[in-house]
Amino acid sequence: MRIKLFASALLFASVNISLAQKPAANRLPDWAFGGFVRPANINPVITPRSDTKFTDPMSGKSVAWEAYYTFNPAAAVRNGKVVLLYRSEDKTGTVIGTRTSRLGYAESNDGLHFTRNTKPVLYPGNDSQKAYEWPGGCEDPRIARAPNGTYVVLYTQWNRKVPRLGVATSRDLKTWVKHGPAFKKAYNGKFCNIPHKSASIVTQVVNGKQVIAKIKGKYWMYWGELHVYAATSANLVDWTPLTDAAGNLKELASPRKGYFDSELTECGPPAILTPKGIVLLYNGKNRNDADGDKRFTPNSYCAGQMLFDKNNPEKLISRLDLPFMRPMAPFEKSGQYVNGTVFIEGMAYFKKKWYLYYGCADSKVGVAVYDPNHPALPDPIN
Repeated sequence: MRIKLFASALLFASVNISLAQKPAANRLPDWAFGGFVRPANINPVITPRSDTKFTDPMSGKSVAWEAYYTFNPAAAVRNGKVVLLYRSEDKTGTVIGTRTSRLGYAESNDGLHFTRNTKPVLYPGNDSQKAYEWPGGCEDPRIARAPNGTYVVLYTQWNRKVPRLGVATSRDLKTWVKHGPAFKKAYNGKFCNIPHKSASIVTQVVNGKQVIAKIKGKYWMYWGELHVYAATSANLVDWTPLTDAAGNLKELASPRKGYFDSELTECGPPAILTPKGIVLLYNGKNRNDADGDKRFTPNSYCAGQMLFDKNNPEKLISRLDLPFMRPMAPFEKSGQYVNGTVFIEGMAYFKKKWYLYYGCADSKVGVAVYDPNHPALPDPIN
């Protein structure tokens, strides 16, 4: 009898060990997008090049503008093609934040294989925005399309002093009109000179096209790097941040102790208005201390999702406790940011699928695809 009990105990322990070694299923609630699948033998879709040069209007020199790193893209659809505006860095500096960034242009017929312009399309120049953009450059864009066909990009203007959200508009995604800091006019400029970045305009799918939505007569966006804030606009150029009774920025979501987003909750691609609510995809950074999530690498960036009330965009309803994407491939865990990064910024509704574009370790651009008709499980959690 003791032998049988001992054998049963061994079998039970063996099964438990086997189960513990298997990655846990990471299932999504019915409101979330995904899972996203990285296409086989495709990534990375954009990598640095040293053979493309242009004459920098600030220095007057010929610059290999995308020679160091290419990452953090925005995405849109135009004329049946996916267009990416990707951040590129030259070799003028030695560490993150010391090089000049410009936005390159790439387009694709299938969302996977891209043809690139040889010159950037949005960059620091001798213009009205040079005080905000030089010498750091134009960084980390998010694009959304208005119903009238105008494209709006919100990007980081980086003068190496204060990062600001800048606004630019275009009809063709190549020729851009800069409008300056998004918060310049609100509250007499109260929030213009504080650090602010990472804006996700609320969009919706109408007749098969992803366009900017209005909620109760206003345009909405979520923004922020540490916390998630919101702002509204009547014209998509001038934005008014939401404030509390004391006149401070209203925090809608914040980092969580013990989770993958314990350090930062940074807004990702344009948010999406759905029948279940507004889905905000965001980037969570894990803390490098006891308050971080031990299942993920310290300081790594993983991708999460939040659900806000569609009738009250300030109200957070739900949030994923596990990331739906995390750094897994070697190029997502090496390069400029060795702790690992899948930094989501661009998502396009294309041929009835969602194409999500992300920065890989601040070095390259990757893509993952979500087919609503054939959803897959998100990244497993070990």
